[in-house]
Amino acid sequence: MNQKTKELAELPIPRLMLKFFIPSFIGVFVNALYNIVDRVFIGQGVGSMALSGISVIFPVMLIVMGFGMLIGIGAGVLVSINMGKRDMEKAERVLGSSFLLMLLVSVLITVIGFSIKGPMLQSFGATAETIGYANDYLNIILAGTVFQVVGFSLNNIIRAEGNARTAMYSMLISAGTNLVLDPIFIFGFGMGVKGAAYATVISMIVLTVWVLLHFRSSKSVVKLKSENIRFNYQILLEIMAIGMAPFFMQIANSFVQGLLNTKLIAFGGDLAVGAMGIVNSVSTMIIMAIVAINMASQPIIGFNYGAKSYSRVKEALKIAMISASGIALLAFALVQIFPEPIVQIFNSSDSGLLDFGKDGLRIGLLALPVVGFQVVVGNFFQSMGQAKIAVLLTLLRQVIILIPLLFILPNYLGLRGIWISMPISDCCSAIIVVFFLTHQWKKLNVLAEAHS
Repeated sequence: MNQKTKELAELPIPRLMLKFFIPSFIGVFVNALYNIVDRVFIGQGVGSMALSGISVIFPVMLIVMGFGMLIGIGAGVLVSINMGKRDMEKAERVLGSSFLLMLLVSVLITVIGFSIKGPMLQSFGATAETIGYANDYLNIILAGTVFQVVGFSLNNIIRAEGNARTAMYSMLISAGTNLVLDPIFIFGFGMGVKGAAYATVISMIVLTVWVLLHFRSSKSVVKLKSENIRFNYQILLEIMAIGMAPFFMQIANSFVQGLLNTKLIAFGGDLAVGAMGIVNSVSTMIIMAIVAINMASQPIIGFNYGAKSYSRVKEALKIAMISASGIALLAFALVQIFPEPIVQIFNSSDSGLLDFGKDGLRIGLLALPVVGFQVVVGNFFQSMGQAKIAVLLTLLRQVIILIPLLFILPNYLGLRGIWISMPISDCCSAIIVVFFLTHQWKKLNVLAEAHS
């Protein structure tokens, strides 16, 4: 048993969670800055219409990220479980097969993306005033798809093998590159929206090179070996089964964001879409903090579930839920007290955008206190390989309940009905998540007693 696996098996759960959480939080926080920094620089330096234009691209970015999650999280969970079973050979086969899948999927996304780019932008809410900005940004992002998918996916596997600190450094280096290049390209070279896109792609290239070097170094627990870079269909099916929950979440979220944009255009115009971009940026930062808890708990839950240490699985889940709820409550308080200063970070000159943004933040994020534990519970089922339940719980909040509300409430309440749909969906799904959690907790109690 090497040092990483020994820690996962024996280190006290609170200490292990903290050890994994700090680098995970720094990593995802910095990762969330990718799109947010672009929006801040563009909103302040280019204008509110440019901000609305790149907000239209948000659903496309979610689709690309969805494929990264499908492979990266699916492979990461499999790596953790097989490490728990002491089957390092299969863990390395999982890495090799997933890497080949990343390359194939990236090429397909790029080709299809360019083929349907025009209709896609229009369906996601681009107008005559914003489509030029959206098109300029999307062309460059699509060309760099392979670096986003490979970099994100492999970095998740680095975290899953227990190297949380290395995964943190990956994101610090990549996002730091983006932060430095954004003002240089946008303002220094006068490239505007295109400059923001180039900065993002270059930072993704840096991330990809870094993670590839890691898996060829002595620091990695699982190695990327050339003989394992081949399709193993059984492993690919397992990866996709486990990764399907976050994949569906992202794809569904992309569809919902597209629907939101079209509703916002109808009931509020381009500025309402820009306000949604701000709401998305703020909620992304909050959810990413909770995702950091998931990232910290995933290797612990996956490893100990594979090793049949069910009491440690329960303890990790309990700590994760309490921590996520604490973060959600703090974020809720900040959003409700300081909505105006938050909006002004993105644009301080457009009073219409400020009004839309304040309403969107205060109403749209009204149910934050019941969101944190839902994100954790979805990840919990996913970490144990129970993909179907994870998919259902994920789709409940962001699709199954939300979409009907978006078609009904705006007809009676206008723009405010769009914002209100979000917290109602969050509250309804929370009730169903509690039901599944209670049932699974009882099963874990039985398993823990049987193996005590």
